[in-house]
Amino acid sequence: METLRIELDPWNPSGEILARAAEVLRSGGLVAFPTETVYGLGANALNPEAVKGIYRAKGRPSDNPLILHLSRVEQAEPLVCVDERARRLMRAFWPGPLTLVLRARDVVPMEARGGLSTAALRMPSHPVASALIDAVGFPLAAPSANVSGRPSPTDAETVWRDLRGRIEMILDGGPVSVGIESTVIDVSEELPLLLRPGGMPAEEIEAFLGEPLRRPDGRSSRRSPGTRYRHYAPTIPVRVWHPEAPFEMAEMVGMELERWGFMGLAVPPARFGRVLRFESVENYARGLFSGFRALEAEGLLGIVAEWPPAAGVGLGLRDRIRRAEQA
Repeated sequence: METLRIELDPWNPSGEILARAAEVLRSGGLVAFPTETVYGLGANALNPEAVKGIYRAKGRPSDNPLILHLSRVEQAEPLVCVDERARRLMRAFWPGPLTLVLRARDVVPMEARGGLSTAALRMPSHPVASALIDAVGFPLAAPSANVSGRPSPTDAETVWRDLRGRIEMILDGGPVSVGIESTVIDVSEELPLLLRPGGMPAEEIEAFLGEPLRRPDGRSSRRSPGTRYRHYAPTIPVRVWHPEAPFEMAEMVGMELERWGFMGLAVPPARFGRVLRFESVENYARGLFSGFRALEAEGLLGIVAEWPPAAGVGLGLRDRIRRAEQA
C-alpha cells in the first residue's frame, strides 16, 4: 500500500486536502492526523470493517477499546447515553484532552468499543482534527497512530516510520502541544472513575465535580484504552529515578551510566551518555515519547527517567513512565 503524506497549515488547514482525506475515510480507509495530545489513526467509527483496519495496521488487540473523536458536543447524544453530569463535563472541558466513558447506543459497533457495553468519546481541540471530523460528517475512531506497544507519535515523521505502507494517508500538521494521551474518566456509573490519567489534570476535574475520582480495579480498567497491554515502551529498558533517592540510580544500573540516557527535570546526579532535560512538567510530558525514541536510536543500554511531581499533567506523565518501565 502506498502511504500519502501531506503537510498542511495546522491553524488554517486546506479545504482541498481535508476533502481528499475525507474521501479516504468515507471509502473505509485510514488517515493519521494530529490532535493536541498525540497523532491519531482515524477510521469511520460507525463502519466495523474500517475499524478492523485500525487493529490490523497497528497490530492492536481487538478487545482494546478505541476512542471516538467528535467535533461538536451534540454529536455525543446519538452515540452514548448522556446524563447531566456528563453533559456538564463536556461543556466545561471539551474541546480538550478529556475522554468520557458512557453507556453505548447500538449504533456504535462492538469493534469500536472492544466488545464492551460502554464507548469512549472525546472532542479534540486541534484545528486539523476538528476540521477533518466536520469534513467527513461522522465520528472517527482513533487510537494513537503507531505500532501497538511503541511510544505514541507526537509528530508526523514518527507516524511515517511506524505505519508507512500500512495506511492510506498522513496529515502532517507539525508537532503536538500536550504530548501524552487524554485523561479517561468513566461516568457510566454513579461514582466517577479515573481510568487513565493524562493531559487533563485530575485535580481540575475533581474540583469541578466537587468529589474525588475513584481509582479502577482490574475489571473496570478494561473500559479504557492504554491500560491493559504493553504500551509506550522503547526498545531499550526504562528505569525510574526518584530525586529524593540520590544513590538509587547507581544501584540500578551499576557503573555503566555513561552508556545510559537520562530524561527529567533535574540536573542528573551522575554522568550519562545522553541527557534530555526539560524546564517544566508540561515540557517533560510533551517530550517524553519523542525522547524515548531519540534515546533508543543512539544505541544506549537504557533510559533513566526522573519521577515527576504528580500535580497537573504529572500524574499522566508518571503513568506513562511506569508503564514503559514495566514493559
